[in-house]
Order: sequence, then structure tokens, then C-alpha cells
Amino acid sequence: MSEIAELEFAAVETAPVTGHGLKAWMQEARELIRLAGPLVFTQLAQMAVLTTDVVMVGRLGSTPLAQAALGNTVFFFTWLIGCGPVAAVAPMIAHILGARPNDRAGVRAVVRMGFWAVLILSLPLMGLLLFTRAILLALDQTDVLAAGAGLFTGIICLGLPGSLAFQVLRNFATAMGRPQSALWVMGATVLFNAIGDYSLIFGHFGAPRLGLAGAAMASACSYTFSFVAMLAVVYATPALRAVRIFRRFQRVHWEKLAEIFRLGMPIGLTMIFEAMLFNSATLLMGTFGTAYVAAHQIAINVPSITFMVPLGIGMGATVRVGLAAGAGDGEGVRRAGLTALVLGAGFMCLTGIFLCLFPHAIASLYFADPKANAQVIALAASFLYVAAAFQVFDGLQVVGAMSLRGLKDARAPMWIAGASYWLVGFPTCFALGFWAGMKGFGIWIGLAVALLVAASAMCCRFWYLASRR
Repeated sequence: MSEIAELEFAAVETAPVTGHGLKAWMQEARELIRLAGPLVFTQLAQMAVLTTDVVMVGRLGSTPLAQAALGNTVFFFTWLIGCGPVAAVAPMIAHILGARPNDRAGVRAVVRMGFWAVLILSLPLMGLLLFTRAILLALDQTDVLAAGAGLFTGIICLGLPGSLAFQVLRNFATAMGRPQSALWVMGATVLFNAIGDYSLIFGHFGAPRLGLAGAAMASACSYTFSFVAMLAVVYATPALRAVRIFRRFQRVHWEKLAEIFRLGMPIGLTMIFEAMLFNSATLLMGTFGTAYVAAHQIAINVPSITFMVPLGIGMGATVRVGLAAGAGDGEGVRRAGLTALVLGAGFMCLTGIFLCLFPHAIASLYFADPKANAQVIALAASFLYVAAAFQVFDGLQVVGAMSLRGLKDARAPMWIAGASYWLVGFPTCFALGFWAGMKGFGIWIGLAVALLVAASAMCCRFWYLASRR
């Protein structure tokens, strides 16, 4: 490779901070914010894609909306399984660059094995999605809902490889200090998905009117589009193109492939433990009636949006901590992790205050006629008070978990998540909601307790490992 390409590759746009004292902490905060900012907006763009799907399918009626919701739940579960190994790409690259900033071959091997992991996982996961109808029938869902959800996942599964491959490239770009690349791609994907939904669901622009199947087809095409667009961005960016990620693609790097699965599978299980608790809470709400389910959906949507900010900060922390760890800089590890925890908790403290002050006003925004939905709004407002209380815990647990990911510590967070959400959280939800007669409010308190335990354990684990360095 030419000397110019060498210089382009070496220009990683985020690097461990040198020095000590307040100046070093302020520099770390600036580096983290510069890295995390595009990541936050990328996450919000991904939520915009999901929101577009819900709004478009909702115009078909309540039954197609429920079918799509069930189908997306099954798809999201399989996506999390595949996303675990893919998520290992960022910390592995960060460690390599922290130790050897010009190691093109090491970075290329990680990206290449990330794609291999996608190839290995996609076929069995797509096969699992083809059995969605049978799975939902076994879970006592009606045949109408199960059949519609099965149709939906049978089409959208075609986009699973593209979605996972996009995550590989996104993590690669993020670890190289160029998270804005994925932001532009997701912005274009939002527009592409909206046009696809509008065309294929309702039959506009000369396309056939396919209804629910059209929504699934648009989503599958959007996932593939995001990968192709991200690949184009990688090749249009000199520093990313210089890695030559597909060079000797057929060559298996067994050590890197094993590390991707060894680190990535616990990451996937960690995400699944949390997602399953909140999905279970929705099912528990269903036993109390439609009003509780509707109020729960409103209340959970708000913290899902605010959660995107600490999630983006956590993604940045994975890279910042990984760079310092790879360089053997123990002080840099502590500084990167603690800075991320303070920023994440600080933002969530502000959102908690906002939710506590305006819960009824926020809940009313979801209805054209608030007076006709007074019961749902009152319930949602009571849930939002609890959401306000657990905002800081939610921010700390995700930033703590992703800071640990930067240390390549994945097994302990997996056990922490399993214990916090299922040994503490779910029993508390059930006990307060049913035995104590607190219904939906009790379930939300159980969620808050789970997040408190997870946040405390994740932060303590990070402090322990960082102090040892």
C-alpha cells in the first residue's frame, strides 16, 4: 500500500487522551461527545424507521397492526441473537487500534470474521423465522394473528443478513472514529423505508397494493439498502477504504472468529434478557385489560426514546474504553468509563425531571381526544412517574454494560442481566402486580427495581475491573 494510504489509515479520528488532571477529563468528555453524538442520532433514526412502519401499517386496521407487532417481536428476538457476535466487532477493533494504531491486517481480520459470523448465523435464524406461525400458535395466539405474523416474518427474514451486515460495517466505522458515516446512511434509510411502505402497502407510484406483505417487503428492502449504502460510504471514505475489508475474504482467521463468538454470544444474551423482561411486562399488562396495555405502550415509548441518548454514549464508551485498554492505559480506562457514566446519568437525570413534571401532558399527546381516553392517560401518567424515577438507573446500566464491553468483559454482564431482570425484576413485577394488588403500577415498580439492581452491579463491576488496571 502507498505511503499516502498508510497515513490515511493511521488517521483514526478518536484516540486515547494523554495527560492528567481536569484538562484530561475535559478532553475525554469532548472526544466522547464527538463520537457519541452521531451514534445517538443514528439510534433515533432507527427508531424513526420503526415508527414509520407502525404508522403506515396502523392505517390498515388493528388486526394487521397486531400481526405486524407479533411478527416484529419474533424478528427482533432472532435479530438480537445475530447482533451479539456482530457487536463484538467494535471492542475488538478498538483494542487493536489502541495497541497498534497502524494494524490494518488485524482490523481487516476482525471485520472479515464479522461478515463470516453473519453468514454462519443468518441461515439458521432465517429458518427459525419461517416457523413463526407454529411458534405463536404454541404460545396460544389466535390463528389469524399467528398466520399474519408468519406471513410478515416469512418476507422480512430476507432482510436479516443485510441488517446484520450493516451492523458489522457500522461498528467498524465507529471503532475507526467515523460514526457519522452510519448516521447519513440511516437518514437515507428512513426516507427509503417511508417511500417503500407508502408504495407497497397502499399501492402508490405504480406498485401493487400488498398491505401487510408490502410492509414486510419494504422493511426487508430497507435492511438490504442500509448495507449497500453503508458499503458505498466505506469505499468513499479514504481511511476506511484503506483497510480493504474484503481482501482475502475466503481466508478464515480462526482465532478472531472464535473471539467474535466468545465475546458476542454473551452480549446477545445480555440484550435478550432485558428485552424479554419488557416484553413479558406487556403480556402481564394484558391480564388487566385493554386500558392497561394501551397505557403501558404509551409509557414505554417515552423512555425508549430517551434511552437512545445513553445508548449512544455507551457505544462511544465501548470504543473509548477499548482504545485505552488496548494501549494499556489503566487511568485512561477509568477516565473514559467514568466520563461516559457521568454524561449518561446527567442526561437521564434531566429527562427524569421532565417526565416527573409533565406526565399527563406527555400522555395526552398520544390522543386526538384526550377526554375520551382519560382512563388510559391517567394510567400512563402514573407509569411515567415510575419511568422518571428509573431514568438514571436505565442510563447507568447501559453505559456500564457497554463500558465493560470495551474491556471485552461480556460474561459477567450477561449473568448480571440475567439475575437482575429475571431473578429480581420479573418476580418483583409479578408479586407487586398480582399478589400485592398494585396491577400495572406494581409491574412498573418491578421494572424500576430490576434496572436499579442492574445499574448498581454493572457500575461496581466496571469500577472493580478498571481499578485493577
